[in-house]
Amino acid sequence: MAYDPSTIEPRWQQWWLEDETFKAEDDFDKPKFYALSMFPYPSAKGLHVGHPASYLAADILARKRRAQGFNVLHPMGYDAFGLPAEQRAIDEGVAPQVSTDEAIANFRRQLQMCGFSYDWSRELSTAEPSYYKWTQWIFTKLVEKGLAYRSETFVNWCPALGTVLANDEVIDGKSERGNHLVERRLMPQWMVRITDYAEALRTGLEDLDWPEMTKLGQLERIGKSEGAEIDFKVQGHDERITVFTTRPDTLWGATYMVIAPEHPLVDRIAVHREAVSAYQARTAAMSEIDRQANKEKTGVDTGARAVNPVNGEVVPVWIADYVIYGYGTGAIMAVPAHDQRDWEFANAMQLPIVDVISGRSSDEGAHVGEGAMINSGAFNGTPTSGRQAISVVIDHLEKEALGRRKTTYKLRDWTFARQRYWGEPIPVLKDGDEVVRCLSAEELPLELPLVDDYKPMRTGASPLARAEGWVQVQEGDQTLSRETDTMPGSAGSSWYFLRYCDPHNEATLCSREASDYWMPPDIYVGGPEHTVGHLLYARMWQRFLHDIGEVRDPEPFPKLRHQGMITAFTYYDARRRVVPWDQVEERDGGFFRKGTDEVLDQRIEKMSKRKGNVVNPDEVVRTQGADAMRVYICFLGPHDQDKPWSPTGIEGQRRFLERFWRLFHDGEEPAVSEEPPHEAALRVLHRAIAKVNEDIERLAFNTAISALHVAVRELGGVRSRAILEPLAQLLSPFAPHLAEELWAKALGREGGISRVPWPQADTRYLVRDRIKMGVQVLGKTRGEIEIPPDAPEAEALAAAQAEASVSRHLEGKSLVKVIYKPGKILNLVVR
Repeated sequence: MAYDPSTIEPRWQQWWLEDETFKAEDDFDKPKFYALSMFPYPSAKGLHVGHPASYLAADILARKRRAQGFNVLHPMGYDAFGLPAEQRAIDEGVAPQVSTDEAIANFRRQLQMCGFSYDWSRELSTAEPSYYKWTQWIFTKLVEKGLAYRSETFVNWCPALGTVLANDEVIDGKSERGNHLVERRLMPQWMVRITDYAEALRTGLEDLDWPEMTKLGQLERIGKSEGAEIDFKVQGHDERITVFTTRPDTLWGATYMVIAPEHPLVDRIAVHREAVSAYQARTAAMSEIDRQANKEKTGVDTGARAVNPVNGEVVPVWIADYVIYGYGTGAIMAVPAHDQRDWEFANAMQLPIVDVISGRSSDEGAHVGEGAMINSGAFNGTPTSGRQAISVVIDHLEKEALGRRKTTYKLRDWTFARQRYWGEPIPVLKDGDEVVRCLSAEELPLELPLVDDYKPMRTGASPLARAEGWVQVQEGDQTLSRETDTMPGSAGSSWYFLRYCDPHNEATLCSREASDYWMPPDIYVGGPEHTVGHLLYARMWQRFLHDIGEVRDPEPFPKLRHQGMITAFTYYDARRRVVPWDQVEERDGGFFRKGTDEVLDQRIEKMSKRKGNVVNPDEVVRTQGADAMRVYICFLGPHDQDKPWSPTGIEGQRRFLERFWRLFHDGEEPAVSEEPPHEAALRVLHRAIAKVNEDIERLAFNTAISALHVAVRELGGVRSRAILEPLAQLLSPFAPHLAEELWAKALGREGGISRVPWPQADTRYLVRDRIKMGVQVLGKTRGEIEIPPDAPEAEALAAAQAEASVSRHLEGKSLVKVIYKPGKILNLVVR
């Protein structure tokens, strides 16, 4: 009876669906476990093997917890709004509703094919009106509390795509999708005041069990700074330039100012208008990220002059791309002697540099260390260490009404509108540009209407503006219009974890009973690329819902883990052309085009269709089986590290599963004995139980699989049911189809392996093997002890002192030194 996953796996997938094996119970008295993976965008391309790699951790834990008696919630859904479906509608004329439904159906098929233990009764899509009704409702509550508002702001505008893009959707000044040029444009936008939560989001990180790099990423984005806000008068104008600085003690060293090219003040004070306008146009074509990363120092002297409030010095006012309107005040005072960026700019533009903190040597750039204030009038000699000088100077500024103490954050409000079709309609009625009201809960959902033309409108309006019958609303004798911008994709993904708890509730987004029971997820697994996007937005929405009494917990994800990326071997010929895997062979320690002596270059790279190294799970499952794919992904390496996929590596795990199968079979028939097992077999089994238990909890799946390899190798020929049943259970989180088949057919058990209590290691069989070891006293063997081979020194010494043949050589003597190497030598030096 050969192991045949092509027949075994579909049968058990169907049985799980019909049996509702993985359906979470509405029994709020049972202990719960909520295993959550970041849900995918359902693209037309379907899954690649990187998706299963990201979902396996939560699935393995969910399967183990069910067997441990927990009520497990392990859901799946789809982050379904976004640009790709809309772009397909533009290119192919396929309505996003249709293409998204097709993609979801394919994703569902593939996920079920991979054997994930999802509760499919809770499946959701952010593009379903029954779901986005509550996304819209949350938005109306944000408006009600003054946390969502309309304002003119600078955005990344992509003329080709006809929409605003988030910073992380812009790469090197071009759109991530389509590689189109992006420009900075001032536009009226819906905004969300995430800045009101900056301090809570910052301090809330302290108690989260998250990777440190992820916490640091959020802290960097939030960017708390304490200092002073200072006003510089502009000569010949009533205008003032307000700056924020964390180092007001360096104010006497400010030798020039820089304001953002897009700052509205520029047009009012600029003298060199032609040069300023040309520079503004150049800067508008750059994204914020590119401007911040730009190493080249460029700028234009506006011709305006400002007055330093503490010493009356007149300083030039420049514009430069490294200052961005919207960050702080959009203006800085430049102290080149004590800020490296200012120093580089001052050198490039030949601007003066004045030391105001002692300690700068002539051969260094800016001096950013401690010292004492110099060239600072009455403050000369004030130490800068411990913020002493900063505090004294702020007190002076406030006393003389020159400035004020201020805490600022780098975090800026969330741009919450997109000029595209495929998104949640914003439930607002307007009279011209004025907001009249939000729709009431009874009027929701405001459903997205079908349109004939999905192309962006060059005016900056959403394609929804073409749906005139939908846009125009008669309210009494007043004709109002709907908002035609839609919400960003990050809206629906900022609360989906709550909806899983109560997905069919029509009266509220989630009942408190359900959210109080299920929330928060016991583990959240997803990619580190969401550090400062999704994770920050979801935390803010959770805190808002907590503030208005909708949920109990202020933080949504107490425990977060990231998975590494599945990379792939890519092969290039001498002309840097990609060579497909099926044309590559390995021999003589190198890689060659099959049947030739042409040497190929092997590289490990991110999977991409263009490089021909994407691995489709459909093909892997067809040739090797889903269980082999799951086990191989686990075996590749630590969960949180990148792992290269090898087209031949999976074959080794397929062979392992075949060996596992043969433990339960003798030729054509199952071969399970009712005979009690030998102690040696029990030792092997219980070591495996202990190791797999520990490794699953640590997400160390690679070493758990290794432990199962060892157990199968050492148990060859053992047929005892007492050994094979728990061994099948240990395999079930990793290779569930095979485990179910062995449980039902070879072991003759009913009801499914998922419902069987999880095996526990018996400590009697975990006692380490013992060895005999000679004991020396002053280099001469005086006796022998029996201890574990890895016993610590204290244990070995105690055993030696208890051994009569040794102890008589120690009587009346002092122990000076112990020379001990576990399993090899124990020499006692006495005098």
